[in-house]
Amino acid sequence: MKQHLKRALQILLVPIAAAIVFIEQTIIRYLNMVTAAIAGWPPIARLEAWLVRLPPYWALLTFAAPSILILPVKLSAFWFGMHHRYGLALGSVILGKLLATAILARLYRILRPSLMTISWFAWADTRFFAWRDRAYAFVRSLPAWQKTHAMVQAMRARMVEVVSALFAR
Repeated sequence: MKQHLKRALQILLVPIAAAIVFIEQTIIRYLNMVTAAIAGWPPIARLEAWLVRLPPYWALLTFAAPSILILPVKLSAFWFGMHHRYGLALGSVILGKLLATAILARLYRILRPSLMTISWFAWADTRFFAWRDRAYAFVRSLPAWQKTHAMVQAMRARMVEVVSALFAR
């Protein structure tokens, strides 16, 4: 009986996990490209140069600050929902999540050397990324993931061909 339950849960949950991993990786890749382009703007480059020099606990405070700064976006989503504007509520949640992810990913990249000097942060960072890498490896080893990945790669290659043919004229 346990084997049947385990198999049923795998059939149900694995596609969801694979979709989450795929979407997360895609979004983070593009957000990293956007934030790297924005970082080339001189005021942002100066701010990042200043952030790199922060002491460890100030860096930690800076890293945590965007979670608080995104709070108004989340409150606006709640307000929209209370006023039956569900499309705007959903849009606010998505916008807030994208902003928070982009800002936190960039701050993590900038502040990581300083943050890793805090022993408990280094321990948590190491444990979290080891767990994430194991979860990603598991999802990537699944036949459903491999088939989907091959299909997406084939679609990308086809899109490149189509776009290249359009601009070649």
